Amino acid sequence: MICYPNSKINIGLNVVEKRADGYHNIETIFYPIPLKDALEAVINKDGESDYIYSNSGIEVDAKPEDNICIKALRLIKENYTVPPVKVHLHKMIPFGAGLGGGSADGAFMLKLINKEFELNIPDKEIHQMATRLGADCPFFINNQSAYATGIGEILEPIELNLSDYHLALVKPQIHVSTPQAYAGVKPQATEHSLKELVKLPIEQWKHHIKNDFEASVFKQFPEIGRLKMQLYEAGALYACMSGSGSSVFGIFKEKPSLDIKEDYFTWIKKL
Repeated sequence: MICYPNSKINIGLNVVEKRADGYHNIETIFYPIPLKDALEAVINKDGESDYIYSNSGIEVDAKPEDNICIKALRLIKENYTVPPVKVHLHKMIPFGAGLGGGSADGAFMLKLINKEFELNIPDKEIHQMATRLGADCPFFINNQSAYATGIGEILEPIELNLSDYHLALVKPQIHVSTPQAYAGVKPQATEHSLKELVKLPIEQWKHHIKNDFEASVFKQFPEIGRLKMQLYEAGALYACMSGSGSSVFGIFKEKPSLDIKEDYFTWIKKL
């Protein structure tokens, strides 16, 4: 069976407070976008090992046992019987982009194994497994626009439809360390909830909806800030860095024409 893990963007991101466990409570809007990987899992009838893993597309520079898809498989096998499987991941979502590509792969693997082998794992348990995999993973279980709090695992579905708009996504050849990004942010409570601000007309978002990571990340990597401004200059109604970067996106009424460096990942799609 094959599935297609998609990515997400963050429409605004507020770092609200630092927790006793060292993590941070945040407030953000997750919105799914159709930039996808391909993930396949089938019974391995030829071997006795728990799994055989392979990868194509963008290279996943990690040992198979450290891959989030295999971690998801092992989580399920803690309490359920799964035969040996062949797992293949065709990677198209860039790494280190703030797009949740790895989290999506792990979450979709949970759903894929559950469905393929008719395990009938309760939704609540799947959500708990996803939380163990990573903070963004639970979002990809239901995979619909959501207001997220906690470390990103507390989700409240919201009505948000951007299907009339074009999305331009650009990722430069820059890696932003998530711990380093958090280190540059001073947590503070917000005066107005993103859940309410996102109801404003998109043209007003740029005046009210921000990403707390941008100030420190743009200071360290000015090129990312320049890309955001380039999206606005091209006519974006709203532009923002996604997550802790390094990708930035713009929401446009019409398909934009962008002059971006050839070695930058650029993706434009009607939502």
